[in-house]
Amino acid sequence: MKRILVTGGAGFIGSHLCTRLINDGHSVICLDNFFTGSRSNVWHLMDSSHFELVRHDIINPYSAEVDEIYNLACPASPIHYQYDAVKTVKTSVMGAINMLALGRQVDAKVLQASTSEIYGDPIVHPQTEDYWGNVNTIGIRSCYDEGKRCAETLFMDYHRQKKLRIKIIRIFNTYGPLMNKNDGRVVSNFIVQALKNEDITLYGDGSQTRSFQYVDDLVEGMVRMMNTDNNFVGPVNIGNPNEFTIKELAEKIIELIGSKSQFIYKPLPSDDPKQRQPDISLAKEKLNWQPTIQLEEGLAKTIEYFKTII
Repeated sequence: MKRILVTGGAGFIGSHLCTRLINDGHSVICLDNFFTGSRSNVWHLMDSSHFELVRHDIINPYSAEVDEIYNLACPASPIHYQYDAVKTVKTSVMGAINMLALGRQVDAKVLQASTSEIYGDPIVHPQTEDYWGNVNTIGIRSCYDEGKRCAETLFMDYHRQKKLRIKIIRIFNTYGPLMNKNDGRVVSNFIVQALKNEDITLYGDGSQTRSFQYVDDLVEGMVRMMNTDNNFVGPVNIGNPNEFTIKELAEKIIELIGSKSQFIYKPLPSDDPKQRQPDISLAKEKLNWQPTIQLEEGLAKTIEYFKTII
């Protein structure tokens, strides 16, 4: 049994990770300030003697005797990370510093949940880990993009300078049960609108592309990355390389639900990437990992969840 700290553990992805780690027989401290996370996401774990829920904001130091740290804390959807852009940067940068300091203090291995957003609006397609990105440093998305990029820098510098054991993953678009219905992401937006037979909002002409991975595949990749030997630190892309236009995604959701929703079109938001697709060759090589749940199956599971909350 390992003692594991998960920051942002009551969020969408964090709660799935906590469940996986508890089911694997570990002891978990779930740290969250509940800005986007929710106690209800981890309520099913509260009876476990190996699970502890702590309200804490990682821009402030935290101490605990742990073997591993998964650093997931940071709002990830545009409406949430743009709500308080300065706080978003603090969460990424000060949060990374505090978790790295804790890792050094207790000799814990620390995994950083970075993001495909570090590639910005990419001019290389698909994106490989050695691509440095095309990022606007002063745009409305920069608080998230640049915060995560700085966090990666801090992780590598702690590794090189202080010999800390680290792991970096870059998460591509992820969906599944426990998504916040008001988080502004395309999958949750489209499902909610389709279930209510409301018009579905497409930005631009809907031809921009994304690659969508089901949350269980992501969690498997995270655990495998944490368990690699100390010689491989990443970064490594974790995502589903199957690429769809946003309009194709909406059409698939309408079909699965049998919705009467129609499309309405609005201007494309500033700095919205035109393409996003991971090259996962490194994950296949180093983690023996690739996604197993494809879009239609994952959407069906997600739609069933949303039916229970709408």
